[in-house]
Amino acid sequence: MPQIITVVNQKGGVGKTTTAVNLGAYLAHLGKFVLLVDVDPQANATSGLGIDHKSVEHGIYEALIGEKSLPNIIKHTAHEGYRLAPATLSLAGANVELVNADRREFKLHDVLAEVKHAYDYIIIDSPPSLGLLTVNALTAADAVLIPVQAEYYALEGLGQLIETVNLVKENLKPDLEILGAVLTMFDSRNRLSQDVFNELYKYFPDKIFRSVIPRSVRLAEAPSFGKSILHYDSSSKGARAYERLARELTGLE
Repeated sequence: MPQIITVVNQKGGVGKTTTAVNLGAYLAHLGKFVLLVDVDPQANATSGLGIDHKSVEHGIYEALIGEKSLPNIIKHTAHEGYRLAPATLSLAGANVELVNADRREFKLHDVLAEVKHAYDYIIIDSPPSLGLLTVNALTAADAVLIPVQAEYYALEGLGQLIETVNLVKENLKPDLEILGAVLTMFDSRNRLSQDVFNELYKYFPDKIFRSVIPRSVRLAEAPSFGKSILHYDSSSKGARAYERLARELTGLE
């Protein structure tokens, strides 16, 4: 059975999309067949893999409203075994347009049922909000991965996010699990980064990944070239960190 993982944090700028894109790339590098689903209207995961979302005719929005089947909108990426269900400009209106739809919280869940048998991992990049698209991303998932930036402000709202995850678990998806938190933009020279790491234990006492994602210029540069860090600079510290995270996730490390 595939594992469906939603990468979520309602706070922007915490490395959510960077984590989704690069974790998927390294899972594929380890021989897994991976689908990245971009349900963030900003479409950063789509452009981060070299696909111009403005030129994509049909994407995940069209699949959600039943206009296209999911297999017909999936794109190949530059990575072997790594596919993308892209976001398009139309996705921006989905939070409003899906409000009156039947099974509105399960649209993504139902769409993924079409293809999930074909993949080892499905990674969902959710919007930086707690709206209907994010609820769909949570309801479709088996587990939740929460990137947390190594700054105190990043801890604000974490309680609200966990409360939302628990509400989805109680009312919509009883078997939804929190896979864990991964610390991003970590600077080992900074005492604050270590303090934030310690604070995270209050929220996730047994669910913090050992793999820590460092603050890295190369990680920040890679999306502007439409590449994962694996293809942009595989020898960088950011690349090594995401490889460790993928290995930890699959039980190889």
